[in-house]
Amino acid sequence: MTPETIFHFAQPLALAGWGLLLLAPLIPKIADRAAGYGIPIILGLIYVAMMVAYLPDGEGGFASLPEVMQLFTVPGLAMAGWLHYLAFDLFIGGWEVRTARREGISHWLVLPCLALTLLAGPIGLLLFLTLRFGLHRWRTEPAQA
Repeated sequence: MTPETIFHFAQPLALAGWGLLLLAPLIPKIADRAAGYGIPIILGLIYVAMMVAYLPDGEGGFASLPEVMQLFTVPGLAMAGWLHYLAFDLFIGGWEVRTARREGISHWLVLPCLALTLLAGPIGLLLFLTLRFGLHRWRTEPAQA
């Protein structure tokens, strides 16, 4: 399969996972299994295959920004990089949903975190961690008289 073919398969698969996370309160087991684990595993396995297939042919490396940029001039390695983002961001989104459910955090409060995790992974994760920390402090602080 070409990197372009893999892109056209991986992109909708990841978006389906995000859709499941949005519906997680209605279908928690399916969302947890498919979006939280199954789809990231599939994307991760494709990532491994892409790295094995294309990294030996890639010029560049990981020691400097110019070397990394050179790696991404190889379409197969650019696709591997995209798979990395798709898999990890979706896995983190699944973790956010599971953690929120376990800790009694409203799914409505998690939705902006999910949107940001999809669009800008670390920002969404930071927002979720801030929300979680803030709610924990709010729930455990004694009432002020």
